[in-house]
Amino acid sequence: MREAYAEQRITHEEMDGRLDRVLAATTYGDLTVALGALPAEDPGATATISVAGGRIKRRGVWQVPRTLKVESAYGRVHLDLSRAVIAYPVVDIELRLGVGNAGVTVPRDAVVEVEGLTTGWKDLRYRPRQPSRPDAPRIRISGEMGYGRLKIRHAWR
Repeated sequence: MREAYAEQRITHEEMDGRLDRVLAATTYGDLTVALGALPAEDPGATATISVAGGRIKRRGVWQVPRTLKVESAYGRVHLDLSRAVIAYPVVDIELRLGVGNAGVTVPRDAVVEVEGLTTGWKDLRYRPRQPSRPDAPRIRISGEMGYGRLKIRHAWR
């Protein structure tokens, strides 16, 4: 229910009504009724970029999907979201990288979460920044990196 609200698939009023029913539920059947029929996520909101070797690079103005999966066995990855069109309040980036470094440039006021990321060889480089507005985009980075470093930075503008 929280994710459906964050992705704007349900309104604030609908979430409040469902939350009231969840808190008043006394049986699993009551919970099923309260949580049932949540709107499905847009199936076109997931994209995969996959290469065996070489470089993956996205920059400039490009449409960021709700979920972006990036897979590379050997090579470098650079995703620049600073001028990208981010239509979703929450964007999930799932990295599956074998060997090679990765860099992600996020918008200046973005909130970045990296709890779901595991690195095998080198540590993550990221200096969190306070968002300047309450509706700042949230970028969640997860996945696995074998032998390489992930560097996340906020754009200057």
